[in-house]
Amino acid sequence: MGMVERLGGGTGGVTRKASFPPVVDAGTRVLILGSLPGDASLAAGRYYAHPQNQFWRLLSPVIGVELPALAYDDRLVALRTAGIGLWDVVASATRSGSSDAAIRDATANDVAALISTLPALRLVAFNGGTAWKAGRGMVAGVETLALPSSSPLHTVGVAAKQPAWDAIGDCLPA
Repeated sequence: MGMVERLGGGTGGVTRKASFPPVVDAGTRVLILGSLPGDASLAAGRYYAHPQNQFWRLLSPVIGVELPALAYDDRLVALRTAGIGLWDVVASATRSGSSDAAIRDATANDVAALISTLPALRLVAFNGGTAWKAGRGMVAGVETLALPSSSPLHTVGVAAKQPAWDAIGDCLPA
């Protein structure tokens, strides 16, 4: 699971945060890569745990399952059943708060190695500009898609983001 480690002493220490393990299996057709889990997600030990993050609402119409209504483990099962996997491009970084703009001293996850283990993969989608900028060079031989961020810090509404997220469905089994 993700972790938070305070570096330095006192209240002025810098916090190093780490991503979660990938959620994938041999049937993963679409891999959605975020940047690095925010503080709410790290505290909960769950991807996209912030109640205002739009991730689960954006994917619900794509897979035809009301994901926000499900328990977290059931959400992950629904994603895997639909052929969607999750991970992050950043393995760990120092960051104060949850903003991608505050990410410093990042180390990357080995996205290329993970992709090599996914025989059904057709698309790598990047959740937000930071994930896209940091991760697009890690992907070769697979279609990529830059998505508008599901973060509550990205203030565009769900309706404006939905068409881009709906494109994920083109790579999923009918």
